Amino acid sequence: MGGFRTVFTAALLALATLPAHAQGLWEQPRYAAIVVDPSDGEVMYERRADLARHPASITKVMTLFLAFDALQQRRLRLTDMVEITPDAARQPPSRLGLKAGQSLPVEDAIRVIACKSANDVAVALADRLGGSEPAFVAMMNAKAARLGMTHTNFANASGLPNANHYTTARDLATLSAALFREHADRYAYFSQQEFAWRGKLMPNHNHLLGRVPGVDGIKTGYTALSGYTLAASAMRDGRRLIAIVLGSPTGAMRDANVSQLLEAGFGVLKDRVMGRRTTIAAALGETSEAAPGDPIGAMIAGWGRVPTTSAAPAFAAAAAVPRPPVAKAVAGTLDAD
Repeated sequence: MGGFRTVFTAALLALATLPAHAQGLWEQPRYAAIVVDPSDGEVMYERRADLARHPASITKVMTLFLAFDALQQRRLRLTDMVEITPDAARQPPSRLGLKAGQSLPVEDAIRVIACKSANDVAVALADRLGGSEPAFVAMMNAKAARLGMTHTNFANASGLPNANHYTTARDLATLSAALFREHADRYAYFSQQEFAWRGKLMPNHNHLLGRVPGVDGIKTGYTALSGYTLAASAMRDGRRLIAIVLGSPTGAMRDANVSQLLEAGFGVLKDRVMGRRTTIAAALGETSEAAPGDPIGAMIAGWGRVPTTSAAPAFAAAAAVPRPPVAKAVAGTLDAD
């Protein structure tokens, strides 16, 4: 196992030295990315951050956010049981595989969702909290609206493909930042590198945990429609950054790009301490601060906007962008990476 990790880390670092365009990500039509400093909401980097994308299993961050809300409000306890409903038992992989009528404690459900990304358990938890998945989805969308995720619409609790299930990189950064503000005491669930369930060890699908300095979450995702996605966060020298990458064609390219963005981001923070003004884009050798259609100066919800020469509202670019083109709901494997 140690040899594999050494090889993996070496390969990751080699890829991470390449700028996004060298890795072919800019050419990928589904690619989108953003890096934010959640301490003040500054957007340090963005590429197509306001274009509609499929989030895949990053969706489950919102599913668990609502579970954390219920725990905080004492409507739910970690020792309560979550029953696998018939609908939950029918969910495609990734799944825990319990049969309808079986159950598990809330805390185990949270860990399985965060680590293994089990769709069946996510739907079962949604049924437990909302009475049904559709009712829970209404709760998800209400929460998204309250958080300022103005270009997001959830259609399920798992992230499985659906024409009405979409978000943006900026909205996912908003969700991630809210997670730290409102549920910092529960964040450690996203940091677990593995989880043991009935004698079976389940490794976390987030390959950056324990391999990239400071990375302690958050959630991966994959479907054939979304590509490989990752909402990541890292803490170094008392500073935290959040990086979102969507639409990568491979898990390795996604992981390398997130690592690269975080390394550059923390480098920029260090340069600022030394009085040097630079940007992530400049550090990566990118020729422009934003690709066509990428507004500069917008800040994640909750902090307003950075001064900019444009008077356009922060999400103006996204307002005219249609939902991702999906003709119908399609079952697919999530988090196969």
